[in-house]
Amino acid sequence: MNIQELTRENIKFLKPYSSARNEFKDFDAEMIFLDANENPFENGVNRYPDPYQRKVKQELSKIKKNDVDQILLGNGSDEVLDLIFRAFCEPAVDNIITLPPTYGMYKVLAEINNITVKEILLTDKFQPNVQEILNAADANSKLLFLCSPNNPTGNLFRFENVETLLKYFKGIIILDEAYIDFTSQKSWLQRLDEFPNLIITQTLSKAYGMAGIRLGICYASKEIITVLNKIKPPYNVNKLTQKKALKRVLNQQKVQKEIGKILAQREKLIKKLKSISFIEKVYPTDANFVLIKVDNANNRYQQLIKKGIVVRNRTTQPLCENTLRLTVGTKSENKKLINVLNEIE
Repeated sequence: MNIQELTRENIKFLKPYSSARNEFKDFDAEMIFLDANENPFENGVNRYPDPYQRKVKQELSKIKKNDVDQILLGNGSDEVLDLIFRAFCEPAVDNIITLPPTYGMYKVLAEINNITVKEILLTDKFQPNVQEILNAADANSKLLFLCSPNNPTGNLFRFENVETLLKYFKGIIILDEAYIDFTSQKSWLQRLDEFPNLIITQTLSKAYGMAGIRLGICYASKEIITVLNKIKPPYNVNKLTQKKALKRVLNQQKVQKEIGKILAQREKLIKKLKSISFIEKVYPTDANFVLIKVDNANNRYQQLIKKGIVVRNRTTQPLCENTLRLTVGTKSENKKLINVLNEIE
C-alpha cells in the first residue's frame, strides 16, 4: 500500500512550520537562549516545550518495543484523530466507515472536517460485520475506525475479523486501543510492521489514570508518522503534560498495581450486578467499565443521580436500548453502587 497515494494532495507538498526548537534541538544544554522570543525569567514553564516530546517517546518505545519514529503524541487522542482526518481525507470528497455503537468523536470529527460517514452496525454480538464493511467501501473510503475493546460495549473484536479487514480494506484502519490495558489479549502493536495501513491509538487517560493531562498516543509506520508530524501544531503537548506523563510512564509498577485492582473490582462488580432484579443482562467486558441492560434505562439513570451516583445512559445508541455503562470504581464506590442498586425499586 502506498501511503502517499492516500495522502491529500495539499499535504504532500506542504512545507511544515519550523519552530525555534526545531532548528536548535539541544534545548537541555547550558546555553543562552535568545532564539524563541521567550520571557527570560525562569519559572519552570517560561521556555517552549520539546515539540517532539522525545523523553516521553523514548520511554514508551522501551515499554511497547516500537521505534521512537513510529510514535506521535497529541493533546488527547482526539487531536491525534483530527490530524489523521486532515492528512488523509479530502473534504466533501472522501468518506470514512464507523461501526456503531462506538466512540462518538469519530463521527463528530468527520462532520467537522466535512467528511461523509458510512455507518455499518455491529452484529448482535457486537462484532464487525466484515463483509458489509468491505461491500460499503469504495475508492473514496479513506478511514475505517475499529474500537477494540469497544466503547460502549466493552468487548474485544475477534482477531480474525480485524486481520481480514487489515488485509482487504484499501484505506487506513485506525484501531483504537484506549482500553487495551484491561484485557489479557495482546495489543496489535506487535504486528504493526506487517500492515502499512494500520494506525493504533492508545492513551494515558484510562489505565494510567491521567485523563486530566490530555495525552493521546499514535503508533504507525514511520511514513504515516512523518505525514502527521508535518501538520501537527509545533508545540501541541505542553511542558507540564510531558513532565507528568514521563513520571507516570516510568512508574510501571504502580500503574500495573492499579490495573490489577481495577480488574479485581471488575470481577466482583460483575458478580454483584447479576443478582440485581431489574438488570436483564451484564455484557462481557475487556475494559474498565461494564455495560448492563436494565428494564428502563432513563428511569434507573435518574434514580442513581438522586442517590449521588453518575453513570452513563447509552440507551440512545444503536443496539444499546435500555443500557447503562458503569465505570469500575474503587472498592468503596462499587460497594455504594451495589447498595443503591439493591435499594431502588
